[in-house]
Amino acid sequence: MFNTPFAISFALLLSFPLLFLFAPQIFPPKHIEISIPDELDDLALFRRATLASIGVNGGAISRLGTTNPHMKIAFLFLTNTDLHFAPLWDRFFANHDDLFNIYIHADPSSKITPPSGRVFKGRFIASKRTQRASPTLISAARRLMATALLDDPLNSYFALVSQHCIPLHSFNFIYNSLFRSQFPEYRSFIQILSNESYMWDRYVARGESAMLPEVPFDRFRFGSQFFVLTRRHALVVIRDRRLWRKFRMTCLNEDSCYPEEHYFPTLLSMEDPQGCTQYTLTRVNWTESVNGHPRTYFPVEISSELIYKLRESNSTYSHMFARKFSPDCLKPLMDIADKVIFRD
Repeated sequence: MFNTPFAISFALLLSFPLLFLFAPQIFPPKHIEISIPDELDDLALFRRATLASIGVNGGAISRLGTTNPHMKIAFLFLTNTDLHFAPLWDRFFANHDDLFNIYIHADPSSKITPPSGRVFKGRFIASKRTQRASPTLISAARRLMATALLDDPLNSYFALVSQHCIPLHSFNFIYNSLFRSQFPEYRSFIQILSNESYMWDRYVARGESAMLPEVPFDRFRFGSQFFVLTRRHALVVIRDRRLWRKFRMTCLNEDSCYPEEHYFPTLLSMEDPQGCTQYTLTRVNWTESVNGHPRTYFPVEISSELIYKLRESNSTYSHMFARKFSPDCLKPLMDIADKVIFRD
């Protein structure tokens, strides 16, 4: 018979494999830290993009871009999974090659299969790891903007979308709405809110005085992380160092830490509030959110009525994009693409 101390030691030894197996469920994953080499890489990219945009360094255009006389929309895809709706986007972009560019930031730790669509070929940029509710998502969005700024001087609007986003209108409708008089000329479409009930908890997530003096509480803002920025504002974002030093700080209260929802609206409301519409063009349903994620739509719900409803807003504009859709919504969306989504 084993004595008691030996039996306890033996049981503990056997439990180690189980600890490794279940540790991710027992202990939440630690936020990814932005390393100094990664930060330096980004700063070098931002500097090149800034210099190119003011005519220094020859304004070089990289292999990703094309030269034509039309202003373009840069579509910035931020993803950590496959682009499940690539066929829908491929149809959306068809026959408009000289009016857009695509840039994809894909988390390198995820095994992502490149989309088969022609428009996505060769559009992946140099990427770093990302994690929800962390500054890595801010870095990824800035990386996308800098690459697009450097790539093509004709990129005039920068639309940040995720793998869960779909277009709600045809390309022509969206392009004409952005570049013609239907909307205020050269303004960014970014949600900027200031009176949400949870603002104080999020403001002090890094410590009660951590954001001072750069960001006093009355200048702290909230908004959707998906937006459409003008070229001028994209440059403001990549040139910023002052606010970035605050928002990249580690949170002490991770339950209230969502820097990607605060950095962009805070920065732009401080730098150029009149140049922002204060609203987003991406429809998201938070009324039935689950674990901090917006409502997800499933195949059984896809219909022309849903598309028309998602386009609606409380303002005079129409939503251009919507999220969040499950990957298996692709077929029913493709079934109504030509007759509903792209017919306007």
